[in-house]
Amino acid sequence: MPQPTADLTRLIRCACILEATARKPGNVHPEVAFSDLCYDDFVNAARVAAPLLAEARQREVGQSILDAVVATGEATGGNVNLGIILLLAPLAAVPTNLSLVDGIADVLGSLTQQDASLAYQAIRRANPGGMGRSETEDVAAEPTGTLLEVMRLAADRDAIAMQYASRFELVLETGVPILAAESHFQENWEQAIIRLHLTLMATCPDSLIARKRGVDEAHKSAELAKAVLEAGWPTTRPGAQKLVELDVWLRDRGNSRNPGTTADLVAATIFAALRDGFVEMPPGVE
Repeated sequence: MPQPTADLTRLIRCACILEATARKPGNVHPEVAFSDLCYDDFVNAARVAAPLLAEARQREVGQSILDAVVATGEATGGNVNLGIILLLAPLAAVPTNLSLVDGIADVLGSLTQQDASLAYQAIRRANPGGMGRSETEDVAAEPTGTLLEVMRLAADRDAIAMQYASRFELVLETGVPILAAESHFQENWEQAIIRLHLTLMATCPDSLIARKRGVDEAHKSAELAKAVLEAGWPTTRPGAQKLVELDVWLRDRGNSRNPGTTADLVAATIFAALRDGFVEMPPGVE
């Protein structure tokens, strides 16, 4: 298990790069860009955010979130990795002598109202699409509870908030075992990450799609992802065809069905699996 901050920096950076590099349906990767976002943006975001997130225990979680969002904006000119930052900051704050499963509850329980205020500043600065308004603890105002408390209020409509409320159950109990089950992760990492992406999307309808396109389309994306796996991907021709069809559907309508929250969960899961030694780093990833 890693000890120095420098190791955490490398693991965070590499987890983000692996997530962005895998050719996941509906997302940016080296072969596909959006009109306002490309693969290099994710690489640059990973480079500047990783050392700040790696210091989350020393900086405090909220400050680490805000600093990483500011650094990303300065490096890329936009919101590239807000969801990833919100997920990785508390994970990176777990003492390195503890596993994430054993340590995350104490980190979440120690979050403060100041952490919430700084996280709200980061969210306002990133200005993610489809946020809308909330009757309680809206990000446009100052929070009145801790970061954990305000995340609990949003957990029914946002998968990232749900991770705070559930002690990162989807990441640590569903996601990590999927990667750990790949006995040759170093060679087959892209296939393992795509399988993870499909499984998470099928399990938890993407909340970014829900915000932008509505709950029905988010549930349809989950059904289509499940259909890819049920058709035998990656070893069958029907499975491969279903994956292409899912990718085309997600990219229709100007990429407004981008499963961005699922991608954020994938990045957090890769970090968790690397950090706790369930998988080894593929060669040549830096």
